[in-house]
Amino acid sequence: MALPEDVPVVPLRHWGRWVSGVVILALLVGLGSAMADAQILYEDVPGFFSADVMIDGLVNTVVLAVVAQAAAVVLGVVVALMRRSANPVARWVAWVYIWIFRGVPVLLQILLWYNLALVFKTISVPIPFTDAHLIDTPTNALITAFVAALLGLGLNESAYMAEIVRAGLNSVDPGQLEAAKAIGMTPATTLRRVVLPQAMRVIIPPTGNDFINMLKGTSMASVIGFLELIHAANNISSRNLEIMETLLAAAAWYMIVVSVASVGQYYLERAFGAADRVDRGLTPWSRVARSFRTPPTVRS
Repeated sequence: MALPEDVPVVPLRHWGRWVSGVVILALLVGLGSAMADAQILYEDVPGFFSADVMIDGLVNTVVLAVVAQAAAVVLGVVVALMRRSANPVARWVAWVYIWIFRGVPVLLQILLWYNLALVFKTISVPIPFTDAHLIDTPTNALITAFVAALLGLGLNESAYMAEIVRAGLNSVDPGQLEAAKAIGMTPATTLRRVVLPQAMRVIIPPTGNDFINMLKGTSMASVIGFLELIHAANNISSRNLEIMETLLAAAAWYMIVVSVASVGQYYLERAFGAADRVDRGLTPWSRVARSFRTPPTVRS
């Protein structure tokens, strides 16, 4: 019988990996060569990147995305609780709300809100039992481009957030709800101290992805004249006809903002998932360094 040290070691040859790696590198080189030969004035892109109108579009994009996402989260939580309510009317209304705002395209919703003055000349909210009005304003003055974009994006996102929150709440073990009720916790206290801290681990990842989509979805507000990154790029290119250069500058800003949002999502997931992590004291760079120190046959 041959001893272990006498057994010949035959290294595995992964030819497929080498071939696929060469093909990918060749494609990247070809793409880089094509972009280098393209009729694009790359030296003009930094100027458009820092132009005043582009910065204004960036600020408006971030503000619109943050406000719309915050409103969507609040509405989504309310609608999700209605979906879980014992009241059949609340459940039915919540289902219809999700069905409508999730079914109608976002761009169409933005256009409907922006043209609301065609069907309602004024928006009035009377105070009961008096002749006074809480709001009595022409619709065109109230529904600005920002408000229309906010309503279209926020209401659409709230329908998705309602389903995300409902899935997170359903992921909590019912036994914990019974235990909280047994020790005298009120439903509100149970939701705040037992359900939500555990549900957040399910809610945050898709919410982070939706916020990134919201950042990019603000570009649809350009169709109603709202100054965001795409509209800012079009304003610049309409004067100098450097369309691709201004669009590349806008694309660079989108990549930066999305990258920052992705980092924020990572740390939120890290904070709420601390109990499940073995490496909760490590930063992303520390984990990368540890992966280089760990032998490939050892599970970390």
